[in-house]
Parts: sequence; C-alpha cells; structure tokens
Amino acid sequence: MNQSQPNNPLHGVTLKAMMEYLVNEYGWDELADRIQINCFAFEPSINSSLKFLRKTDWARAKVERLYLNSISFDQRHGAKQEAEEERKIDLASVWDQARKK
Repeated sequence: MNQSQPNNPLHGVTLKAMMEYLVNEYGWDELADRIQINCFAFEPSINSSLKFLRKTDWARAKVERLYLNSISFDQRHGAKQEAEEERKIDLASVWDQARKK
C-alpha cells in the first residue's frame, strides 16, 4: 500500500518535526497559550508531548492545525518579502538609471 499523497501537506512530516518547529517558532509558553494542553504548560518536553499527542487525537489535530497555519503564514510572509526585495531592486535600478542621464 504505497500510495502518494500529493494533496496532503502533512505527508512526510513527522510529529516530532512539527513539535520541534512549533517550539522553535513560539516557545513553550506561547505554545501553551495557543493550545491549552498541560504537557505544554507543566514541565514541557518534546518527548512527553509526543507521548500525549500520539494517544490523543483531538490534541494532535490542534497541533497539526497550528503547524499548517504557521507554515502557510511563513510561506506567505516569505513571498511578500521576496516581492518587496525585487521591487526595491527595481526602484534602485530606476534611480541608478536616472542618475546616469
């Protein structure tokens, strides 16, 4: 049963990778504020969180949703940054051209 999942954005992303990303992005305190789960608030660790999330479907769904929202925000933000940088380069070249005349 080796089916590819082209429409699944979580395909190939492990729960551990998601947790590491979220902890790096938000930290434990903000993560506990965003998702009210005790394993994020009291003596948090990746391993204890993974144990809980693997047993609890509703909590895992919340973590996956936050991960997807964070990734899509980063992608949108990165695209905006690239567009702004390109526009700055274009504007700089316009000014450079005006100076040369």
